[in-house]
Amino acid sequence: MNSTTPTGGPLNIEPALKALAAALHGEGPAVELYIGEDGALVVGHLETPGCDDAVAVVRTSGSTGTPKATVLTVESLAASSMATALALKGEGQWLLALPVQYVAGIQVLGRSLFAGTRPWVMDMSGGFTPEAFTAAALELTDKIRFTSLVPTQLQRLLEDPSPDTLAVLRRFNAVLLGGAPAPASLLAAARDAGVRVVTTYGSAESSGGCIYDGYPLEGVSVRVADDGRILLGGDTIAAGYLEAPDQDGATFFEEDGVRWYRTSDIGSIDDDGRLTVLGRADDVIITGGLKVSAAHVQEELEKSDAVAAAFVAGVPSAEWGQALAAYVALAPQVSLPASPGASLAGAGRDAEGGDPAVVLEREWRRTLGILAPKTVLAAPALLMLPNGKPDRLAMTAELNALHGGK
Repeated sequence: MNSTTPTGGPLNIEPALKALAAALHGEGPAVELYIGEDGALVVGHLETPGCDDAVAVVRTSGSTGTPKATVLTVESLAASSMATALALKGEGQWLLALPVQYVAGIQVLGRSLFAGTRPWVMDMSGGFTPEAFTAAALELTDKIRFTSLVPTQLQRLLEDPSPDTLAVLRRFNAVLLGGAPAPASLLAAARDAGVRVVTTYGSAESSGGCIYDGYPLEGVSVRVADDGRILLGGDTIAAGYLEAPDQDGATFFEEDGVRWYRTSDIGSIDDDGRLTVLGRADDVIITGGLKVSAAHVQEELEKSDAVAAAFVAGVPSAEWGQALAAYVALAPQVSLPASPGASLAGAGRDAEGGDPAVVLEREWRRTLGILAPKTVLAAPALLMLPNGKPDRLAMTAELNALHGGK
């Protein structure tokens, strides 16, 4: 097990690249990366019984429960890297702007090894900032450049007033955007600014994003099961879980020689073969006997100029069985009141002013009717996991406490 010493600057990824290269060539054990308590990058080595070609073990985000150790093989990583290069029309230099221990970070290292290019690591010791991103992007030397971001990061970069930030964003041949649904307004703003954004869908179980802008990569299959679940198939699918083997085929299964992964998302495929992700299978909220899609309500809430992002959940309710509750991140022009009588700046403000949550709740009751959240918690930002995904469990817990079962 190797550990780098934190210096306050970018992580030293050399030990990770060396260990991954050895595993890819069959000359070393599978690698698991994680950040130690002192902030240093730790390179762990794991035994993977029954899987001799394992390269990396990647923990799922744990956004809805205990993280699972997903085993990625030489075949799955190679298939993903090749399909990505075909989709992006070339191999190039990658900027690492996401936590290296999750699948998006591992993929930056893996794609770089397959391409023979050197990735550059952004200094995230002070968190994700436009200044640090710009400084790292300016260090890239290859003419073909890529990076992977989550929607919150892209939002911050587009809102940064420095012209240098937008200039470096435009220099990327593609900015892969995944990890969470991206609001249509964010995608429109990025493309209007000349940023080449490619939306991605996938998970650790599919070696990261395997659906680009709604269409499967080369060698990837996608279909929707009878229950609405999205099924992903092909060579990019992981070998399984290390600590919880999928004995009954509920998550991973083989059919006609193709390995499939059953996701926790529901979706639809149009006549052109384009996938639309409609939300999580467990996002259907039954309130007062009515089935409501949390993803649909979230989309409606994010249409408000006062809301930068929203998370919707069902909370226990004595009256409704479940009640709709929303955790909303206020847009930059909207400020939280310093006192109960302070007014809400920006869109959503009423004549009397007041708490942003109260103002928004009142506004949505008027405009959305039965889809309006019964409880609203307004904050400067959504609660996030280290990999940039919304912390669904933490926000649901806060909404439960705020609603109080009424």
